[in-house]
Formats: sequence, structure tokens, C-alpha cells
Amino acid sequence: MKTRRKRIIKVKTKKLANSFKYALAGIITSFRKERNMKIHFFIMLLVIICGFLLKISLIEWFICIIWFAVVIGGELFNTAIETTVNIVMPFRNPKAKAAKDISAGAVLILAIGAATSGLIIFIPKIVEYIRK
Repeated sequence: MKTRRKRIIKVKTKKLANSFKYALAGIITSFRKERNMKIHFFIMLLVIICGFLLKISLIEWFICIIWFAVVIGGELFNTAIETTVNIVMPFRNPKAKAAKDISAGAVLILAIGAATSGLIIFIPKIVEYIRK
């Protein structure tokens, strides 16, 4: 009985490990093939550097980290939607275009929200830094 339980645990653990492996592969693929994903990661890196230089608070770090996850997650959903639409509808179609445009618009809204929050966090810190 214990041997069977160990096998079940090993299988579940292996499936879980594979899930993480496939998810990471998806992120890497998106980063390699999608220009916008590279832009999001670059901006995230800039925000991290500025956050350390301007000594943002713990709450401000949490806000930035949440926005990083939201925007990059949104970009991954957008990429998945666009890829799926391209597979299902390889030729021009107004509805396929609408689906792709709408998913891109969703990422734009998320990025605007993130940028606005970033400006609210960083502008006072930059002004304070300049005044010193």
C-alpha cells in the first residue's frame, strides 16, 4: 500500500514539476518572440533600479510587483490569444482582427494603469532627489 502511495506522490510531483517547466518555457518563448514582452521586461528592470536608487517603501514595492505581474501576465494572455487566433484563422478575418486588437487593448489599459501608478510613486521621489 505504501509503495503505491509513493508512486502516486511521485507521479503528482512529476506532473507539478512539468507544469512549472512548461510555464517557464512559455514565458521564455514569449520573451524571445514578442517585442512587447521585451519592452515590459526592460521597463520592469528600470523600475527595479529606480526603486533601489530612490529607496521606495515596502508598500510601494508591493504595488510595483503586483503591476509587474499584472502587465506581464496580461501580455502572456495576449500572446496566447493572438497565437490561437493565428492557428484557427490563418487568413484575414475581421472577427479575428477584432479579437487580437481587443486583447492588445487590454494589455495597453493594464500598462497605462501601471505607468500611472509608477508616476504617482516615483515623481515625488524624483522631485525630492532633484531638490537635494
